[in-house]
Amino acid sequence: MRGKRGALLLAGAGLTAMTGSAWAQQVPAAVPTEASVANQNDEIVVLGSRIPRVQKEGPAPITVVTAEDILKGGFLSVPDVLRGLTQNGGETQGQQSASGASFSPGAQQVDLRGLGPNHTLVLVNGRRIADFPLPFQGNSNFTDISNIPVGLIERVEVLSGSASAIYGSDAIAGVVNFQLKTKPDGTRIDLRYSDTQHGGGAAYRLTGTTGWETGGFHGVFGIEFLNQRPLWQYQRKRQDSTADNPTTATPLAQRTFLRADEDANYIDPGQATCASLSSLNRGTIYYADRRRYGRFCGSNESVAYGTMISERQSVSAYSALGYDLGNGTELFADLQFSYSKLKLFRRMKSWYYVSPDGNEEGTFFNPNLSPNDTDSGLQLDNWTRQFTPEEIGGFDNGMTRNRSITFNITPGIRGHFGDGDKWNYEVAFNHAQYTSRVTFPEIIISKSNALFLGQQQGVDPESGYAIFNADPRRLYKPLTPEEYRSISADALYKPRSWTDTVSGTINTTNLIQLPAGPVGFAFVAEAGKQGYALNPDPLTLTNYYVGLVDSDGEGSRSRWGVGYEFRVPVLSFLQLSTAGRYDRFHVDGNSFGRFTYNLGGELRPTRRLLIRGAYGTGFRAPDLNYVFRGPGNTHPSATDYYLCRTEEPNETIGDCTYSDQTIIARKQGNRQLQPETSTSLNAGVVWQPSSRIDLSVDYFRVKMKDQVLDISIDSVLRNESNCRAGGNLDPSSPTCTDAIARVIRYTSGALAGQLQAVRVNPINVAEETTDGIDIAANLRLPTAAIGEFALSAGYTYVFNHTVRQYPGDPTINKFAVDSNFDIPRDKGTASLTWSLGDFSTTLTGLRLGKLPNYDQDAFIKASYLFNLSARYDLNDRLRMTGTVTNLFDQAPIFDRTYASYPYYDISWFDGVGRGFALQLTYKMGGRPL
Repeated sequence: MRGKRGALLLAGAGLTAMTGSAWAQQVPAAVPTEASVANQNDEIVVLGSRIPRVQKEGPAPITVVTAEDILKGGFLSVPDVLRGLTQNGGETQGQQSASGASFSPGAQQVDLRGLGPNHTLVLVNGRRIADFPLPFQGNSNFTDISNIPVGLIERVEVLSGSASAIYGSDAIAGVVNFQLKTKPDGTRIDLRYSDTQHGGGAAYRLTGTTGWETGGFHGVFGIEFLNQRPLWQYQRKRQDSTADNPTTATPLAQRTFLRADEDANYIDPGQATCASLSSLNRGTIYYADRRRYGRFCGSNESVAYGTMISERQSVSAYSALGYDLGNGTELFADLQFSYSKLKLFRRMKSWYYVSPDGNEEGTFFNPNLSPNDTDSGLQLDNWTRQFTPEEIGGFDNGMTRNRSITFNITPGIRGHFGDGDKWNYEVAFNHAQYTSRVTFPEIIISKSNALFLGQQQGVDPESGYAIFNADPRRLYKPLTPEEYRSISADALYKPRSWTDTVSGTINTTNLIQLPAGPVGFAFVAEAGKQGYALNPDPLTLTNYYVGLVDSDGEGSRSRWGVGYEFRVPVLSFLQLSTAGRYDRFHVDGNSFGRFTYNLGGELRPTRRLLIRGAYGTGFRAPDLNYVFRGPGNTHPSATDYYLCRTEEPNETIGDCTYSDQTIIARKQGNRQLQPETSTSLNAGVVWQPSSRIDLSVDYFRVKMKDQVLDISIDSVLRNESNCRAGGNLDPSSPTCTDAIARVIRYTSGALAGQLQAVRVNPINVAEETTDGIDIAANLRLPTAAIGEFALSAGYTYVFNHTVRQYPGDPTINKFAVDSNFDIPRDKGTASLTWSLGDFSTTLTGLRLGKLPNYDQDAFIKASYLFNLSARYDLNDRLRMTGTVTNLFDQAPIFDRTYASYPYYDISWFDGVGRGFALQLTYKMGGRPL
């Protein structure tokens, strides 16, 4: 009885790819027909439906990765697994991502179809989990997949395409469901050790699962312990120095100690000064030079002071409990918990002069600077310095730390009623929460200014800059760890996110009987609330830390929704399905509702052939952070069209002095945002000429409208110019009033009148469309003499991916080499497994299509990565598995134009190199391995 009820969870146990597959494939099998398997005990629930069914194929393609596939493929974490999915066309944020380290340390995401991680719905056991409590790139909410315990996963199921008619908001690009182990089957213990050939990044993982049945009580319990050691960037020769930069004939040292005048010309410290500092940065400081700028004290090697793999210790636990009340009724509770302690190092902190009002220009008037040392004759000075490992007291004192706790609890009741128990029902309450304690090392403005510059002596009347009687010897004097501690602090964030849902579902496989078969039906009703609070260090919201003025954000929204599904056998070879759902949201006085629907069809002209198609609409409620984000700053580049027009009218925009300047973007949320909407189409064929061969080809198309983006800074500045400098806009028009109010200019000093900042907020404006094909094939070849061979392959090719950011803008082809987007047109996977008795081995290959080079004037070639695994059963209770990842020690694809550290695209590559893993599995009780 429990097996049947367990199948009523979201995902289908029978959707696994063919035996021997070592990687995810779209689920084959146009056969067996429903009639031929109607006597099976367990229905199969297809991802994307709440109606139990016995067929393995539906109107939309499903991709499944089993626990066995993960092990054979050599994937050590959930992000590794999803990075290999061909449908995952967007970046899976790497651990050395500067954006990730700055905004969401330790978190990683999935991005189906390259539409953005906030457009993929992530479920665990068919239920929503809480978002990562800090926003992705400081903007949007997203789900962190790095804390999902890979050793407790039974399978991963992926549906690409709109599924809002089933799940409500967020399922625009698709749904990823992580199904954890739920069936009691003895006790299993897995111990895994992994390491890298070139050093660093060793990890231990211990996983245990057990289950029991006592009378009416039954349960499954699993726990995973992980100890991941860090891998430092300087441990890889490919990226351990600026000498690895392929665009420079001689290394460009990091500017550890730097003086410059107001025109950015370097003031020479002298070779003796740099020699006195040579013990710093692990003995790598030297008298360096940058052509056209001048001399300074710098280091080639300090660029590599960062972690490529974060240090992490975590424990994750999961339990599925149930108690049979009799008469087909069961009380159940699903419990999930995770504790993670993570440390990463982004880069060494820096100091430069920041004025009390937040002006980050860095210039001050210094009487100790000779007028002869500057081109203008003004005594304007700029000091900049990076701190070194010796000064901060070791790398550990510069770590960003994240301690996170996640938990998910779902109690409920389910069972059957009606004649012959034809109706199934489930009523449940789900609470999920994600809390973190994140510390970012920062430099305090007032204390560091006082330490290096002394007290301000007033304001220079000629230049308008603050006067500091600053002794240059102070800049070039190494700090003691005590002095560093006196000017630094850990900015403490305590973000939290949560979601509560009460849901009820009823379904039946036999609502009424038609000549071609029974009609399936399901109905769902949900109500819930979701919220978040960033809880940043209050000092980060002021001009307290160097280079940081952050945003606060806190808010919640309530929702309710009702939906239905029908599956109708029109003819013996034709089945139609439809689903509809209405959702209503209330956010801070703003209410909106959306009705979404799906239509699907399955045509089986023969028992070996399936022709299928599905069309659906989708929506996504506005991100809480986009809605409730408080004021905060970022530092983009922008062009001051007004000054270019008024002060340099004869220059082209590209040659204008005020072109491509770094400014401050002052961002804030928008509480009147409306939902993003989408349409999705899938159409394909599944052919299985024999039980050993299957092939599927599916076309997909997703179109999004009303995407949320921040107001265009460039458009605001163009409007301001046209309003103030005699352009084509009426200065008294609402457009001009708004644009002029958004632009902030310096009011005093040498920069008076120049552009300082622009105020922006998010709006519903963008459109995005993508279409392509997914192909999957499986072949199984048994032999009498040398065992069985199994070949599986999957490939995704995207025909078009376009975006238009603002009305009236041209449509951008994301695959154009100069589009400023960085996504592959195609991805592929293939695996070959050979099994002979107690031994099997699998070779897995991953292909990533070509990507734009750094200069965006050509493409770098496609890349290939291979993993090899081997398994041997010592007996039916003890198994040994070995894995070699990156079998051929493939380095990131070389791009001779890549001028930014680490000199390759970290969105798609890493420099870890070849790795090894060994896993021992021991089973007590239950079925043999």
